[in-house]
Formats: sequence, C-alpha cells, structure tokens
Amino acid sequence: MALVTVSIGSNIERETHLTACLDALAERFDGLRLSRVYESEPVGFEDGRNFYNLVAAFDSDWSVGELQAWCKRLEFANGRRADSPKFSPRTLDIDLLTVGELTGEHDGVALPRAEIRHHAFVLKPLAELLPDVRHPEDGRRYAELWTAFEADDQALWPADFPWRGKSLPLDA
Repeated sequence: MALVTVSIGSNIERETHLTACLDALAERFDGLRLSRVYESEPVGFEDGRNFYNLVAAFDSDWSVGELQAWCKRLEFANGRRADSPKFSPRTLDIDLLTVGELTGEHDGVALPRAEIRHHAFVLKPLAELLPDVRHPEDGRRYAELWTAFEADDQALWPADFPWRGKSLPLDA
C-alpha cells in the first residue's frame, strides 16, 4: 500500500462537484483524509469564478495508471470535457500529487506533481493535512515547504465546506 495524495478543485457548481468527488473517494479508498477547503482566484486565466481546492490522502495498492484513469473517469462523470483548454473553468479537477515515494514518470504521469511547490492552493492544504510527510524529491517536510513558500500573488482563504454533515477537515 502507498500513501496517495490528490489535489481537488472546482469553480463550476463547486459544492456539487466537490461533494460528488469526496463521496466517490470515500466509497472507493480506505483511510481517506481531507484538508480543509480553500477558496482562491483562478491561476493562469481570468474567468471571475473562484475555485474551491483541497487535498485528499488515502492508501491504495493501485498502479499510477489505474489511479490516473480513475481520476479522469470521475472528472468526466462530473462534466469535465476532454477538449477543454488547460487554463479554463472546471467542474472538477483531480490531480495525482504523489503516490508513495515514487519519482519520475510512471504510466505517463510525472511524480511528484510539480504544482506542489508552485501553487499555494496545492501546497497549503497539503502542508496542513500532512505536515510531517517529506516531499519525495525535495526531502523537506510539507510544513517546511509551506513556511518557505512565497505566495504574494496567490491569495487563498479557508472556505466553510460541510461534507456528510460535518465541516472539513474532519476530526481524526
């Protein structure tokens, strides 16, 4: 079993699509852990609709290819179009961040995902959820990476997001 982390985001019908994603993750994977949800402005494009983002962690023995395919199927089931531009509004965006200690390209997926060290909406919830886990390439703990992160132009703030009758993050 490997610890898998994924970044989840939406800026179209955010509550509906995030809830569907979390329900699907909870149904499929054991030991699901979730960060709080953060709201942020779009990065890389101007659309006007803010995103909700969070990070989920769970244990899995699936291959990287199986995990990636499952995430893509869930995105498409929630209205994501295969032909949508990279920087555009999203019903649901699920990105594999890490799969255990894997580094490099696996099944066509580069791990760990570069966005971990470049986007506040990925690193902050990851550092909150797994502060003492080390980045597979960098070696620093996620909490250390967040402390050193310069997020001058990447404002984000906690969003109240109830799931299954409780606010995220859920108490352990």
